[in-house]
Amino acid sequence: MDELALKFAERLVPPSYVSQGGEAMRARRNKVRQLLEQRKCPKEGWDDLTIELLLNDLASMDSNNFSHNCGVGEREGRVYSELVRRRHYRLAHGVGRSGDLAENQPKAAGSSLMYTLTNAIVLDLIRHMGVQKAAACLVVPMATGMSLTLCLLTLRPTRPQAKFVIWPRIDQKSCFKSIITAGFIPEIIENKLEAGGELRTDLAELERRVEKLGAENIAAIMTTTSCFAPRGIDRLEEVAGVCERRNIPHIINNAYGLQSSKCLHHIQQAARVGRVDAFVQSTDKNLMVPVGGSIVAGFDAKFIAQVSKTYPGRASNSPILDVFITLLSMGTEGYAKLSAQRKELKVHMTEGLQEVAHKHGLQVIESKNNPISVVKVNIEVLVPLSLHIALTLPHGASDHNLTQLGSMLFRRGVSGTRVVTATDNKTIAGHQFIGWGSHCNNYPYPYLTAAAGIGMENEDMKLFLERLGKCLGKTVVEGKLVQGGKEKKDIGKEEEKDNVFSEAEEKENGFSEEEEGRK
Repeated sequence: MDELALKFAERLVPPSYVSQGGEAMRARRNKVRQLLEQRKCPKEGWDDLTIELLLNDLASMDSNNFSHNCGVGEREGRVYSELVRRRHYRLAHGVGRSGDLAENQPKAAGSSLMYTLTNAIVLDLIRHMGVQKAAACLVVPMATGMSLTLCLLTLRPTRPQAKFVIWPRIDQKSCFKSIITAGFIPEIIENKLEAGGELRTDLAELERRVEKLGAENIAAIMTTTSCFAPRGIDRLEEVAGVCERRNIPHIINNAYGLQSSKCLHHIQQAARVGRVDAFVQSTDKNLMVPVGGSIVAGFDAKFIAQVSKTYPGRASNSPILDVFITLLSMGTEGYAKLSAQRKELKVHMTEGLQEVAHKHGLQVIESKNNPISVVKVNIEVLVPLSLHIALTLPHGASDHNLTQLGSMLFRRGVSGTRVVTATDNKTIAGHQFIGWGSHCNNYPYPYLTAAAGIGMENEDMKLFLERLGKCLGKTVVEGKLVQGGKEKKDIGKEEEKDNVFSEAEEKENGFSEEEEGRK
């Protein structure tokens, strides 16, 4: 209701009551006005009613919701199911037009405004988290891998001779396949095993490869911040310097690095001393929304605009709407609080792992080059890591016995752990990776990883440590896997008591212990 409507309402309800209600309404409308005026993520999160009022206003601006609308085109925002209509808050036109992801739609002023605001508040959050010089960003309704492909395709017209993408190895399929899907040839740079067991960028080899291939034949160098243990953050500043000197585009895979001030600091510094064309991050990993979106950000607004123009056709607004609602609800203070909680949780997890490690003859070590994780290792070796926690497993054990630990954790309700045997081989698009999962050909030890990411709660950490301790108690004695004999028989009896899922439930769900242990 506007002010005139409130005046009429005073004829029906005592004016003092209407005045109080009107003040509450104006407070909500002021929040919307400030959002439109400032185009920044609110400092304090909004309540759900305020968000829904804004979404209803936006939906009322789309032609499919006009009371007088008569749509005779092939795409008129028609939605059969009322459940689906409500799920999308009646925003049915998607975003963008056939030639540009960010182009406004004449029939969907509300959806276009929602997308523009989403890009603006995400950019504000990126700056708030530490990349103050970021010039533009684009929330893309595709996950990280496809958005990396989109960035590479954007570069193609400007480098018609280029065939190669130089890629310091990270054993994660999406980023590798993004290069293949874009039609380029990946030039894999094996990581350098440094003192303490950490894997870092081999700069000397990278520069040799640039010299060998020729800068004009290289479409981009793709580096990585956040990754699985024991790989560290790529040497972004040094690579950015190479890209600046040799005029080579630089794309950074920052998949779950938005939650890390250290990852963002390295990106900011890389742009300051060299060249960074774009950095790409996942929405679900960083903003706690369903899978399906990513954020392409950069320091040149023209390049980000070109990425938008490279996207063909209209796009779903579902991942974008999720981000819009979440950031309005969370606010910059809410996100900063979650980030601080994650850092605090890392400290407590380190302490807890130290206790578990001491009990089983292992050791916990924190890597200086990785911002979120700690590492738990065999007392004879140091293994730093990335955004994950890594636990080395006894050397020389069979792959089956190693993966059993992962499956034991899964059966006890612990998801997200990965067992890396360091002996697996995998072929992807004709390229063979030796020691798949360990980010190098000959990593000396198998290990198990687990992440302490944003949104994880203290109770999750406690349960993980408790269940990990029990599983290690059944499998590891003085740094060795228990195999055969009486111990194995006793372990089997204990497992029957501790299993969260029954054998019948596992068969019904098609569960495979060994396969899950490797995931």
